[in-house]
Amino acid sequence: MATAEVQQDHREIDPTQGTTPFLLGRAAVLGAGSMGSRIAAHLANAGVSVVLLDVPGKEGARSSAASGAVTGLLKSKPAAFYEAASAGRITTGNFDDDLHRLKDCDWVIEAVTENLAIKQALLEKIVPYLRPDAVVTTNTSGLPIASIAAKMNAGFRRRWFGVHFFNPPRYMRLVEVISTAESDPQLVASLAQIIARRLGKTVVTARDTPSFIANRIGTFAMLTAVRLMQEQGLTIEEVDALTGSVIGWPRTGTFRLADLVGLDVLAHVAGNFAEAKAAAGEQDAGVVDLPPFVVTMLERGWLGDKAGQGFYKKDPSIADPKKNRLALDWHTLEYRAVDRPKFAAVDMAKNAETAAERLRLIVQGDAGQGNPETDRAGVFLFALLTAIWNYAADVLPEIADSAAEIDRAMRAGFNWELGPFEMWDAAGLPQVIEKMRTKGLPVSPQAEALLASGNASWYQDEGATRLVFNPSKKSYTPIVVPDGVASAATFRRAGRLIRRNPGCSLLDIGEGIALLELHSKKNAIGGDILSLVAQTLTPDSDAVRNFRGFVISGDASDFSVGANLMQLLLSCQEGEWDEVEAMIRAFQRMTSAIKFCPRPVVVAPFGLTLGGGAEIALHASRRHPHAELYMGLVEAGVGLVPAGGGTKEMALHAADAARAASGLDPAAAPLKFAISGELQAALRQRFETMAMAKVSTSAAEARTLDLLTATDPISLSRERLLLDARETAISLADAGYAPPQPRVLPAPGESMLATLKLGVYLMRQAEYISDHDVTVANHIARILCGGAVTPGALITEQQLLDLEREAFLSLCGERKTQERIAYTLQNGKPLRN
Repeated sequence: MATAEVQQDHREIDPTQGTTPFLLGRAAVLGAGSMGSRIAAHLANAGVSVVLLDVPGKEGARSSAASGAVTGLLKSKPAAFYEAASAGRITTGNFDDDLHRLKDCDWVIEAVTENLAIKQALLEKIVPYLRPDAVVTTNTSGLPIASIAAKMNAGFRRRWFGVHFFNPPRYMRLVEVISTAESDPQLVASLAQIIARRLGKTVVTARDTPSFIANRIGTFAMLTAVRLMQEQGLTIEEVDALTGSVIGWPRTGTFRLADLVGLDVLAHVAGNFAEAKAAAGEQDAGVVDLPPFVVTMLERGWLGDKAGQGFYKKDPSIADPKKNRLALDWHTLEYRAVDRPKFAAVDMAKNAETAAERLRLIVQGDAGQGNPETDRAGVFLFALLTAIWNYAADVLPEIADSAAEIDRAMRAGFNWELGPFEMWDAAGLPQVIEKMRTKGLPVSPQAEALLASGNASWYQDEGATRLVFNPSKKSYTPIVVPDGVASAATFRRAGRLIRRNPGCSLLDIGEGIALLELHSKKNAIGGDILSLVAQTLTPDSDAVRNFRGFVISGDASDFSVGANLMQLLLSCQEGEWDEVEAMIRAFQRMTSAIKFCPRPVVVAPFGLTLGGGAEIALHASRRHPHAELYMGLVEAGVGLVPAGGGTKEMALHAADAARAASGLDPAAAPLKFAISGELQAALRQRFETMAMAKVSTSAAEARTLDLLTATDPISLSRERLLLDARETAISLADAGYAPPQPRVLPAPGESMLATLKLGVYLMRQAEYISDHDVTVANHIARILCGGAVTPGALITEQQLLDLEREAFLSLCGERKTQERIAYTLQNGKPLRN
């Protein structure tokens, strides 16, 4: 991704923040280990030139440690780079031969091993090579920031502070910024803004206390879960089932996450914290001895995924991936087949759509008060969650300026849907505290102060302003939202809602731009979304008259998983073919309304953007995606074709690419254009993208799949995406936007169709694909080629849409397509039948 394509100008400084401009042109990372090398990779993703240095090699190339790290990152999964070309921005070297390269660096990041003496020696070594105005930061996760630079001069200490990335830096949104008493606050604020804008991170200000914020709370949560598991006699699988999506935490749960992170890393964080508290002579509930069985695991090297085993491992003798995972029995330290626990309370709570609703069901019900034998889930979760909430409140004055900072840190650093204080509010703070008192559990003085003030929640809303309770002031203070950060919820709180149905809302987001927010379950596209989007964007609508442009986006974790497959499957099974056809026509009307709307429509996709979600984006005047974009026309995976205009748009894109490559004018020489090698190559590439249901691993890769264009800007910051997209819509409107006109193009026709079908046949003969894959692929080929017509025959966009609809209806009647849809709905992955 070229630097110019990143939305935020890296030299921009918000004057309202009162910071002195810090210009980031080049950075250095000292230490090419797992963390340091990945920090360098993400800087390169953002267009920053990086020097990556490590110790000189004892044998072979002197800089093999750093260069080998970059080579490894190019093969790593998940990918560290948005695209492989970004690795070219990294220059490797070593601490003996290449320190002179630091003289050109604006920002130097120390990321060597967590050893105070080693870090201090390295700082002393690099000082002669630093620019006088260079900022130097440490990525330490546990050592006191001030102590690392204690031996340096005052000028160095002024430009020194902590910038703590979370691993892997590309994917984890949190960066904790930790000042010391001597850090220049303007430099800290200036660099923090660059990290937020250019690197796309959620920046949280932490204090120079052990483990800072997220690891402090996260490690306590994990060790408390282990303690309660032992006390209550639960299994590892049971704890993971209870500490996953049901409470708004990642699906991995406690122990699967520990295997991913590494048990040694968690032990190191816990040990550093305990040592720091002991050195300060302080007592803390977070200081918990590792259980004996965990100590034994560490001694045996059972560190998790990187060691091949931890709390879980795979049995290579079992081919079935559903059955080859083994779980550790913590009593015996032997592995056994994974159990799939069932809890009635969890199953009931899963019916709720939001984490807040699930928490209320679990905590405000009989959780923690029923029979431990029949309410094991409730007993465990009430004990776990109240311990976490109490601890977060207890340490609030020590580690953060506000409860909101802790919540932001946990959302961005541990991917919790709600932070601890937000969870407490959702569960009902007064009711929870009443239960805690009934059970004789301690209640944090901070929470007691809140109730004593006559209030009942950590957060309150005053119009668009969100307030958070400050225990020291015993009153609410406004949460300062960084410039450029907003969400649909921001405008909803401000009373900007215009129209709403269960799947979609229309909101006024200012500057003459309206937002069509998708908010159905998983943002699956059903009748609600189809109708509101189409009605809003038709030329004679009030919205078109009243607004200069539109954005289509949302606040969910994913833009859209595609069409509502459950609704489609039920219609197919009941033989409601008129209903299915009406559904397809409605989808095509919606995407046509997006494409031909008189006002610019900017689609801002993020996360999963699959099937129908990708088709919505393809029809936009401009796409403005988040960098973490997993986009694809994946309908073939469920035995269907893109029929919301997606295949038609890929045919048009192929024609545009062929015209640019060949210089031929389709209108002047339709036959020559239709049979040109350039058009054949362009069609073949797009045919493979759809027939193989390819999904991008980033927005940069989506460009190579022709799902985005070179003119579509990319934002690295998810929390700034909405206003970035609004700016794109404003720019289009200011430039005098005019919608495209329906197109006519020469059809490749039967000759290209035969070529594509031959390729499909050969794939089947080689047993790469199934018979039903052949059926689906041939339908895609027929649409792309405009049908079995004479090459050069003119076809319209509407004719391509008709071919899409015909193919979709035909495939819906296939038993194997219905089996694929049913399997995907049940298992969350495609069936190859």
